[in-house]
Amino acid sequence: MRPNARRTTLADIAQAAGVSVATVSKVVNGRGDVAPGTRTRVQELLHLHDYLAPVFRHTEAVESPTIEVQFQGGLKAYVAETLEGIVDAAAELGASVVISKATLAPHWARDLVSAGRRALIAVTSVHTAAHLNELARSGLPLVVLDPLHLPDSRVNSVGATNFAGGLAATRHLLSLGHRRIAYLGGPALAVCNQARMHGYRAAMEAEGAPVPDAYVRPGEFTYETGLLGAGALLDLPQPPTAIFAGNDEIAVGAVEAARARGLRVPEDLSVVGFDDTSLAQMASPPLTTVRQPLREMGGAALRTALRLANGEKIESHHVELATALVVRASTGAPRG
Repeated sequence: MRPNARRTTLADIAQAAGVSVATVSKVVNGRGDVAPGTRTRVQELLHLHDYLAPVFRHTEAVESPTIEVQFQGGLKAYVAETLEGIVDAAAELGASVVISKATLAPHWARDLVSAGRRALIAVTSVHTAAHLNELARSGLPLVVLDPLHLPDSRVNSVGATNFAGGLAATRHLLSLGHRRIAYLGGPALAVCNQARMHGYRAAMEAEGAPVPDAYVRPGEFTYETGLLGAGALLDLPQPPTAIFAGNDEIAVGAVEAARARGLRVPEDLSVVGFDDTSLAQMASPPLTTVRQPLREMGGAALRTALRLANGEKIESHHVELATALVVRASTGAPRG
């Protein structure tokens, strides 16, 4: 818009579309009782006229502010527990939550604003500079929960003390007498994976335990990475006696890889996970793991998003919640 141009109103859009102001308002606020053809026509005019619904309003002016929560991939235990924390915090604070899978289609941020969203929470999603620019143009605040990559300075994020968690997991295995400890992690460039791996390396170095190159294997945060990666580790001429896995899914895959080779956990191989999802408790044997306060992280992300939506200043762009080691039955002293 030109500096002195008049801001487009709902009435302007309604006149151009040949519908009532009430109908345009329904489209802007994401109401479902609008014919598909009418909705499409109104949305096209909203884009054409660069209409933006007001985002920064005081909470007292909105009975139930709506926050969009987007995640990528499947609805796994990790995502489900973070979403539970977000939803619980929203119920406590009188906010509404809309959960969706990230698509990042053209005008996606503007569409969210037009639908009445006050802020966006992205669960481990990756946003490029172009995505951040789109959000900035739309005026929609963003909070990234457990970012995969180092956040842009414009991005507020919530995570956990991954380095400390990696350090604690490896120290636990060392205290049991293990020296041949491998790290089986997620994506090599993911910030959380790097922090966990550096914690592992720091503990190994402090103890004077060697870390052969073959003992550090990146992958994905999936069961398949655990199954295949642990299989490759266990087939080495000198296999590890313990594996620190980058998350619980990888750890469960590692347990199955050991079982397929006739090895017992923890008698022949100790395994430590990360996250402490419900999967860790249901595993056989139950996993020793590093607890990430997933529900608390979700709640912190929701509260941060609401503060940003209300135009409040955030003291810290990144908040980390403490991790803690939870010892169960998947770890023990090495043979001999």
